[in-house]
Amino acid sequence: MSKIPGWLGRLGAELTELGDRLERRRAEAEEDATARSGSGPAEAAVPAETAAPAETVSPDGARPGAAAVTDHVPPPPSYAPSVAARPDPVAAIPWGMRVAAEAGWRLLVLAGTLWVLMRIISAVELVVLAFVAALLVTAMLQPTVARLRRRGLPRGLATAVTAVLGFVVIGLVGWFVVWQVMDNLDTLSDRVRDGIDELKRWLLDSPFHVTEQQINDIAKNLSDTIGTNTEQITSAGLEGVTVMVEVLTGMLLAMFSTLFLLYDGKRIWEWVLKLVPAQARPGVAGAGPRAWRTLTAYVRGTVIVALIDAIFIGLGIFFLDVPMAVPLAVFIFLFAFIPLVGAVISGALAVVVALVTQGVFTALMVLVVVLAVQQIEGHVLQPFILGRAVRVHPLAVVLSVAAGGLIAGIGGAVVAVPLVAVTNTVVGYLRTFGREEALRHAPQPRGASAVDVAPTPAPGSSAGKPGRDEDGGGA
Repeated sequence: MSKIPGWLGRLGAELTELGDRLERRRAEAEEDATARSGSGPAEAAVPAETAAPAETVSPDGARPGAAAVTDHVPPPPSYAPSVAARPDPVAAIPWGMRVAAEAGWRLLVLAGTLWVLMRIISAVELVVLAFVAALLVTAMLQPTVARLRRRGLPRGLATAVTAVLGFVVIGLVGWFVVWQVMDNLDTLSDRVRDGIDELKRWLLDSPFHVTEQQINDIAKNLSDTIGTNTEQITSAGLEGVTVMVEVLTGMLLAMFSTLFLLYDGKRIWEWVLKLVPAQARPGVAGAGPRAWRTLTAYVRGTVIVALIDAIFIGLGIFFLDVPMAVPLAVFIFLFAFIPLVGAVISGALAVVVALVTQGVFTALMVLVVVLAVQQIEGHVLQPFILGRAVRVHPLAVVLSVAAGGLIAGIGGAVVAVPLVAVTNTVVGYLRTFGREEALRHAPQPRGASAVDVAPTPAPGSSAGKPGRDEDGGGA
């Protein structure tokens, strides 16, 4: 056993010596290959004793320059096949795909921004709808404030007179509607009962072969359904109370917002402009008054059209002896602010009331009156009163009303079309303004072609500079 350590030591020494010899042979072979492939004529002429000092070998057999020598990769032989270099990954992607990717991530950013904005709006929906309602009321009342100020009244007094008169008129209309409904409620219930009996007799005598047992079964099922869902009906009633509280809160917010917008609208708009970046501020300052004029034209035109609809349809209902003609006319006036959909709902309600209370013939006559007035409104009144300022394509109207109704209910359906009209005006102006700014900062042409490409002022502005309304422009 004592001979084993000595034998292992000799074996290790021999292996170390063998490794040193292999390392020296590999270094000599690499130096020869480098001298044959990379050395120039000048290097070959230098004597070996002066070319470089002898390399020192470390105890472990490695030389200091071994790493630099081993890192060099010799060129491939001449008979090796050529391999094409791989292209840049960006250049390998087709141009159309790169454009789609660039547009795609920007669209994703915009969609994310809109989603966050909609979440914020839905969280404060009551405040947003109240402020939008205040903007609509302000657009309707602001010309009266401007007219009173031109007659010499101070701004505060003109605002107070206009606001008080506007709120008094709205309150009187609401009181009159409630009074008419309560006054005709007993008569309406009697007529509804008589109308149901008449409808029952008509069904029994009709060619549809409806039996009295089937009618009684339908009435019994309806009664059972109401009795079974008493808890749901009670909860719906409680939700109705909550909705009424929210409506009253929104009305108060709208009233206060209207007062401040009428009184201090110009300074509010100037403060909003300070939040806009300086480079975009001239364009926004010019788009604001034009958007406000579009909103004012829309609100005033819609009020006039709705008033004409309510008067003529109400007169037709009144002469046909349909009960609650005045509340129905007010209902038609209010629903006229929802384009297309509101006219259908209000007209259908008037026809149903006439059918239940006066019979089929009176209902058909009411339908004729409603259709005639709405046709005159759509083809004559709206193009003449609203004009080109708020012209929106019917498809855009339908889609915007549907989207607004899905997002925010009746309030969203009311504000959808004016929002689209204002957006159309703002985008059109900013496009024209950006084109004129590009032409204004472009190098000035010389010669006879200078007149052809000279920038022209924007529509409605003087000398190409955005104007501002006298009474506040954006609010």
